[in-house]
Formats: sequence, C-alpha cells, structure tokens
Amino acid sequence: MAINADAEDWAGVGSHDSGERAWLLQSPSVDSIPNPEMERTRSGGVSSFGAVFIVVNAALGAGLLNFPAAFNMAGGVTAGVMLQMFMLIFIITGLVILGYCSKVSNESTYQEVVRASCGKVTGVICEVAIAVYTFGTCIAFFIVIGDQLDRLIAAAGHEGDTVGDLWYTDRKFTIVVTAVLIILPLSIPKEIGFQKYASMLSVMGTWYVTIVVIIKYIWPDREITPGYIPTSASSWTAVFNAMPTICFGFQCHVSCVPVFDSMSKKEIKPWGVVVTLSMIICLFVYTGTGVCGFLTFGSNVSQDVLMSYPPDDIAVAIARAFIVVCVITSYPILHFCGRAVIEGLWLRFQGEQVEVCVRREQRRRILQTLVWFVVTLVLALFIPDIGRVISLIGGLAACFIFVFPGLCLIQAKLAETDNRSASWHGLVGMGVVMVTIGTFVFGLTTTNSIYQDVVS
Repeated sequence: MAINADAEDWAGVGSHDSGERAWLLQSPSVDSIPNPEMERTRSGGVSSFGAVFIVVNAALGAGLLNFPAAFNMAGGVTAGVMLQMFMLIFIITGLVILGYCSKVSNESTYQEVVRASCGKVTGVICEVAIAVYTFGTCIAFFIVIGDQLDRLIAAAGHEGDTVGDLWYTDRKFTIVVTAVLIILPLSIPKEIGFQKYASMLSVMGTWYVTIVVIIKYIWPDREITPGYIPTSASSWTAVFNAMPTICFGFQCHVSCVPVFDSMSKKEIKPWGVVVTLSMIICLFVYTGTGVCGFLTFGSNVSQDVLMSYPPDDIAVAIARAFIVVCVITSYPILHFCGRAVIEGLWLRFQGEQVEVCVRREQRRRILQTLVWFVVTLVLALFIPDIGRVISLIGGLAACFIFVFPGLCLIQAKLAETDNRSASWHGLVGMGVVMVTIGTFVFGLTTTNSIYQDVVS
C-alpha cells in the first residue's frame, strides 16, 4: 500500500527532503509554503520508465492476499479473470482521465484535481473519502499483522496449526505489543523520511508472495487437500462479490496524479502508455496469485491466502515475515496521508495557515495520531478477518477509480463550449457510464458488506 511513494526515488535526482512532506496526498493548505528544492526536483522530471515502476509500486500491496478468496467468491478462475479484464479497461481509462484533468486544471494532487474540476463540495467529499479509505486500510494492516504473527509464532514453537495457550502468544496481545512498541512511535513524527525504504520492501514482499503461491501450486505439499473448485458462479450477483477486492488491489489513482505531474513529458499519450503497461504488470501479479492460490485450496481458501498454508513451511514463513515488515512500515505512511487530509480539512474550516502556531500544530498532530491509532487498533482486535474490511473500503476504492474520474471528465468537457463534436459527446457519455458503474459498485458492495456483517 505504498500510496505515496516518492517520484524522485525513481527519477535518480537527489533531495534532502525525499517526500518527507508526503506531497502525494498533501492538501495545499497543509503545505502552503513553497519548497524551492522540491520544485527543482520535479523540474528534472521522471522518465516514462521510472513512472511505470512508481505506478506499479502504488498499486501492489496487502490486497494481494485476498485475491484467491475473491476468485472463489466470483465463482472460479474464468469469472475472476473476466471480471478483472472488464474492470481493467475502466481502471486504465480513469488513470488517463485523471492525467488529462490534472493537465487542464494545473493541479498536482488527486483531491485538488477533483476540487478544481467539480467544485468545493465534491472536493470535500473526496478528501473525506480518502481519509476513510486510509483509515480502513490501517485497520486491515493490523489484521494482517495478527494473522501472520499467529502463524510465525506457531512455526517457531513447532505447534502445528494452533498457537499455544500462553498469554504472550495470544493474537490480541501480539497485535497490541507490535502496535504500541513499533507502529505508534513511527506514526507520531511530523515528517516521514523512511517511506522510500518501505516502498522497496512492499514491492519485494508482494513479488515474493506471488512467486511462493505459484510454486506451491506447481509443487503442492502433501498435507494440502483442496476443497471444491467451482467452475462457474452460483448466480450473476455472486460475481460482484469479488469487485471490492479487485478495486482495492488496483486502486492507485489517488497517488498517480502527482506521478503524472512529476513526469518530464506531461502529455496524455505517454501517460496512457505508462498506466497501461503498469496495470498489465499488476494484472499478471494479481492473476498469478489469485488463480494459483484458488486452485491450490479451492473453496477452503482463507480470506488471507497465507493463512491456508501450514505454519511450519519455511518459504511461506519468509513470505509472512515480509508481509509483516511491509505492513508495519506502511501503516505510518497511510496514517500520515489520512492525517494530512484531515489537517487540511480542519485548516480550511478554521481559515488558518499551518505555520501560524507550531505548538498548536504539535498538539493537534499528537491528538489526531492517538485517536486514529487507538480506534483502528480496537476495531482490528474485534474484526475477524481482512475480507470484512476490504469488502467495505473496496467500495470506496471504486469511487476513486470510477466516480471521481468520471465526474472530472464530465465537468472538464462541459467547460468546453466552443467545440462539441462527436468525440466530445462520446467522452461525456464515457464519464456518465463511469459514474454510473462506480455508484452501482459502491452501493452494491457496501450494502452487501453491511448486510453480511449484520447477519453474521
């Protein structure tokens, strides 16, 4: 979930402030003082090749673990792959639209593009959605930590599939200790200088997990017995159960607007090539994990695919350790992004500038961090699995992929009053279709998720 990876890390241009202000999601009101050094860094520009790596890095993350279960919910390999291919068309289209609207509006962050294109109210809704999305992702991170530490402790103690009854091996205890001792101290500082290393770990971890899942499918363990493997969906509505996971996995739109802004050649055609190539790479990673993980376990696959493997498997244990380290280092970054958006909303509401009172800013930051940390931790302790969280925030991811880009496209084209050709009407129609699909996916998946939680 490297949602705010640094463009300059891939551009080969040095900087003493390598993204420490998290400018990918920063509201202008939070970072109102221009940074000449950052401007010089951006002026160097990121090559198209470097931009591909940044976009891939932004897309790949913890959602990878849920793809085999999503294929199971969709009704098999055919339904899952076809759904991915269908949605990939709109995912790439949304990224191209955001690049176009960024160029037209001359804005460099997702929320400011939405604000400039669609107005103040829609911009505020977008910022709130980003805050809620990052909040939900932080909850998912805690759940992943608990899942993986359970199996790592079991493997270390040679206890098979169960963790011992000792109090210090209890899942809730290990999550709390890890959170308080490691994640909280990393989340309080005003600046985050380690995010480039977290991004590298995230990429390495996701690729390693994919390789392990594929190898374990080709050479399965003897003790693994796959369950029933469906070949078709039980109903047409069942296919939509996989949509939140796909949206959550491919959602990199929020962090890709600054990538376009940082490119040396800010043109739509090379940007289209960049996002197409990036999404194809992500498609292979997600499909490889989803298909092989699903075929290995069938209907018995867990919401977190690594939980389906025996705890004493060394290769899988290394994958679990990778994921734990990635999640621990990624939580502060996601929290930083959500905190920056909340700070921007607060300052806009109060009409203040960030540099007015340093002491007041410090108090606000510590309070926001503690509230965010405690609430996400408590919710993670009582939510049973990562699938519950992804099913909820996956609907918000659909808004970032479909709804907001569609609205931006519609508003950008409606502003053109002098040339309303057939292509103009086609683009407006495309925007309407994207908003309609996004609203449908958001409403359906969110309602279904809430219903399932109530029933359970």
